[in-house]
Amino acid sequence: MSIFLGIDTSNYTTSVCLYDSNSGEVISKRKLLPVKDGELGLRQSDAVFHHVQQLPALFKEAFGGFSDQIKAIGVSYAPRTEEGSYMPCFTVGLMAASILSSVLKVPVYRFSHQQGHIAAALYSVDRLDLLHQKHIAFHVSGGTTEALLVNGSDGFVTTEIVAKTLDLNAGQLIDRVGVMLGLHFPCGKELEKLALQCDENIKVRTTLKGMDCCLSGGQNIAEKYLKEGKNPAYIARFTMAFISSAIVGMSKRIREKYGDLAFVYAGGVMSDSIIRDDLKSLHDCVFALPEYSSDNAAGTAVLASVKDQL
Repeated sequence: MSIFLGIDTSNYTTSVCLYDSNSGEVISKRKLLPVKDGELGLRQSDAVFHHVQQLPALFKEAFGGFSDQIKAIGVSYAPRTEEGSYMPCFTVGLMAASILSSVLKVPVYRFSHQQGHIAAALYSVDRLDLLHQKHIAFHVSGGTTEALLVNGSDGFVTTEIVAKTLDLNAGQLIDRVGVMLGLHFPCGKELEKLALQCDENIKVRTTLKGMDCCLSGGQNIAEKYLKEGKNPAYIARFTMAFISSAIVGMSKRIREKYGDLAFVYAGGVMSDSIIRDDLKSLHDCVFALPEYSSDNAAGTAVLASVKDQL
């Protein structure tokens, strides 16, 4: 049995995962960081504190009798692989991985949070073969709205940003509108549930600049609708339609430039059924299963197993 440990301490989720590379099974444990009602996030110092508090309990839940079978550790070290990409919250996972590496006498492999999202998406739909093939991966969340050209043939999941948001991230728009409507942060699931109560066909127009998008206009329009007394379900549906229009538009322009590559969609926003349905009608694409769309450590555990074989 070859067990690989994954650790991810992102801005809003503490996550650990054990991956059995022989059976393909995972044991995944995660916990959201607490955010007070009405607030739109956490300071990094608070995120670090909560990770330190939550990580030991998750290790205890996940490890069971597997600690002596762990072959390697995969950990998120930064949001992206680009130079200068850094968030203090990831240092908690790095510290834990370093300590465990010394105790267990196993190697540590470092990956970006973004690489972990891509790997988790591919694992969830049994498409790990794409880790070694050129493809397009969208990472759409509260911290990122980017499309990446992934080139697995000339390195290990090397990525190049080919399209991005020029202002708000999609998850930021969802959370800002959600909090405005009185929902709990993070607002994705509640806003989707509210949006599905509206069956109107809402036409939206988003701004694209080349292959990039602009999303801040969606917040302005949602605020205007609220002042005008529009139904909250309508505002929620508009918000999802606005984001969907942007992702669909970006996907079309990327396909025009890069041709018939596989498209993979990951990140918490991509678990939304409205957005997924719009993209499915556009082309064949790979979506992370909902439980692997939001922040998780499955991707870093899977990547550790792949890296260990190179």
